[in-house]
Amino acid sequence: MKALLNSGGLLLLAMAALACVDPEDRSSRVHDFRVLGVSTEQPELMASTCERTPEALDALAAEVTYRALLVDPSGEGRSISYTLWACADPDDRTCANEADRALLAEGTTGAGELTLPIRPGAARVGEDRLLLERVQEEDPYLGLGGIRMPLVLRAVAGDEEVYAQKLMVFWCPVVEGMKANEQPVLPGLRVDDVPWQDGVLPEFSGPGPFVVTSEDVSALEEAYVVPGLRLQAVNLKEAWEISWHATLGEFGPQETGGADFGGQQGRHRTEWKPAEGAAAQEVTFWAVVRDGRGGSSWLVRRARWSP
Repeated sequence: MKALLNSGGLLLLAMAALACVDPEDRSSRVHDFRVLGVSTEQPELMASTCERTPEALDALAAEVTYRALLVDPSGEGRSISYTLWACADPDDRTCANEADRALLAEGTTGAGELTLPIRPGAARVGEDRLLLERVQEEDPYLGLGGIRMPLVLRAVAGDEEVYAQKLMVFWCPVVEGMKANEQPVLPGLRVDDVPWQDGVLPEFSGPGPFVVTSEDVSALEEAYVVPGLRLQAVNLKEAWEISWHATLGEFGPQETGGADFGGQQGRHRTEWKPAEGAAAQEVTFWAVVRDGRGGSSWLVRRARWSP
């Protein structure tokens, strides 16, 4: 039994050993083991030249920090085992092809933020070939839109198993004006227009809904350049999306922001409503931001709620 979620470049494949996913289950209601977000710092690596030089290869082989947001609200602190692979084919969502995958890390951890130093651009497969070469061969555009290497995390907690795929982007300056992506970082959150500071445990009471917003991000959304099909410079601008999650109740809408076909950007405004009949408790909230280019980060907040 499988639940598949594709959002902002992160692909999640969850498998439960005992029960299928409830068809009315909502991604904003976090009640089981899952990966809410994956990021790499830097979100993409860019060589200074498109020529195959030692300097260019060194730039693409630089170390990056891999982060995965593992949540397990009912796990009671149980151990989580993980394996992190890099592979060649984005359609191989579990990196099952042993000939085209490279092991980046493995071990055990607990719920929270898993942080690993990795060098995916230096990974090799087969007869000592760079995995980057195999990724480019699998790409129908041969890297024109950047080389996007799948990083696949397999995480197991008890009888629950989750796969999370993140595409690591490698670029070179194909057209003038290109530069490496910067990580999107939310400047802060507000509840009913009151700043929600990190480390502060506000008191919420009543049935809600409570209005949750992000501080203005418009000045942080990057303008960027990509190559067109005729190798001309195409100017674009980010439109960040935020997914909202909580251990109690649900958010509506569950995702905010982005842009429609006309380029009109959505507001980062959502409403959190506690579950009917729930007892007073501490609630954990997550806001996961994605820039649509492979960049992602998150904020965690907590509050005490009573009916």
